[in-house]
Amino acid sequence: MSLHSFIRDGTTLRYRDRGSGPPVIFQHGLGGDDAQVAGVFPDTPPVRRITLECRGQGGSETGPASALSIASFADDILALAEDLDLACPIVGGISMGAAIALRLAVRHPRRFRALVIARPAWVSAPFPDNMRPYAEVGEFLERYPAVEARKRFEATATAALLAREAPDNLATLLGFFGRPDGRAFGQLLATIAADGPGVSIDEISQLRLPTLVLGHAADLAHPLAYAKRLASLIPDAKLVEVTPKAVDRPAFEASFRSALSDFFGSLS
Repeated sequence: MSLHSFIRDGTTLRYRDRGSGPPVIFQHGLGGDDAQVAGVFPDTPPVRRITLECRGQGGSETGPASALSIASFADDILALAEDLDLACPIVGGISMGAAIALRLAVRHPRRFRALVIARPAWVSAPFPDNMRPYAEVGEFLERYPAVEARKRFEATATAALLAREAPDNLATLLGFFGRPDGRAFGQLLATIAADGPGVSIDEISQLRLPTLVLGHAADLAHPLAYAKRLASLIPDAKLVEVTPKAVDRPAFEASFRSALSDFFGSLS
């Protein structure tokens, strides 16, 4: 099913290379994998989708702790693009993947054709408040066995807030307690939550790539305000509000696919 391995600095990373047509590098969110992208990616217009499962996620090895950063993940993707000889691909992603894509577009604007920022969890600053629940979960996983870690997190004010206002975010976080590599995964969560794309507001405003920004309400981990802010910073960026996942997941996926399909079609 078009799954491949890529070795960088002694760490084996898994990636999906599917379809034919203009290349699109599209990245998953923190704790996600290729399946997360597949669930919202359109079939038309035909494109070649490449998704690298970032270190410690999906089927990729974790490697050294020093390489757990958004900057390192971006460098992995750049190396894979060079290895595959991709000519000016579109780059995009969801949440953490959006931060990675933003960093790549800012640092290497001539290497990419267009940019997609979906459900951004960062604008530019590291460790924003919306990522603190991820850090909390990571710290519990580092300190306790999974069952005890989940019990302690469920008793927090954070979990209560998410249950009331963003149940989809809570479901994602609770799913992390089922990981077999709890302690190592906890370290990854805490480390990436405290990180950021490593680009400035001024650098973002200098982008001149065709850009699509996707966001929705009822999501404390990915504030709609962040999507609006990024769309306002990037000249001529298009902002699309999709159906909130917590309200209607099938409608969320359909509206996400439709927005991507329209954007890819506009580029061709």
